[in-house]
Amino acid sequence: MDDWIDYYDSTHTIYVSKLHRDLHFQIIARDIIGYISSPDATVLDYACGEALSASQVASACGKLILAEPAPGVRGRLIARFAPNTKIRVRSLDDVRNMQDQSIDLVVMNSVAQYMAPDELDAALRNIRRLLTPSGKLVLGDILQPNVGMVRDVMALLGFGLRHGFLKDALVGLISTALSDYRHLRTRIGLQRYSEEEITGRLRAAGFAVQRAHTNIGHNRWRMTFIARPPLVR
Repeated sequence: MDDWIDYYDSTHTIYVSKLHRDLHFQIIARDIIGYISSPDATVLDYACGEALSASQVASACGKLILAEPAPGVRGRLIARFAPNTKIRVRSLDDVRNMQDQSIDLVVMNSVAQYMAPDELDAALRNIRRLLTPSGKLVLGDILQPNVGMVRDVMALLGFGLRHGFLKDALVGLISTALSDYRHLRTRIGLQRYSEEEITGRLRAAGFAVQRAHTNIGHNRWRMTFIARPPLVR
């Protein structure tokens, strides 16, 4: 995961325009809010990125913890949300030391593809430890083995067409093809999981799991899973 952390800590071109970036985070925030079950809930956004719309999420819960591995991004989060007393920014090392059963909702969105399988398994076990008995993990934007880059391109172009940045999306695709992102994606690759594989990993970490009807975000060819501690009878 370290190479991807370094990439996202740099001046990258993953978003084709400011409008694309802002809409991306607005939609993610909207979808996260849909999973918050109580205005008093403690929510953990695991490897949250820039989280530009985190204030919206914080307004719907009791406390929002933004956990981010990239130090530069983490510094910007601290500066951006310092006035908001409901938001706390932490490193992933901090998350590993958090109290057992202290989190009501964990969201890990568009993260698993950047982690080695053993890193993902360790993160899932730690999240299982952190969740309250009634809590849940939302694991979003999982890439499927049979869905390639063409679908990602189509999803971006469709997103751009619907929201008025199609031209920027076309230009951005060319820039991305020549960027460090494409080189990293070619050299390291992205982790892909079938529904059966990701379900198996979640169950091995101690979760009961079901696939959500829709993915978090705009890419309908990716998958989201809802995982909970099993009911004790």
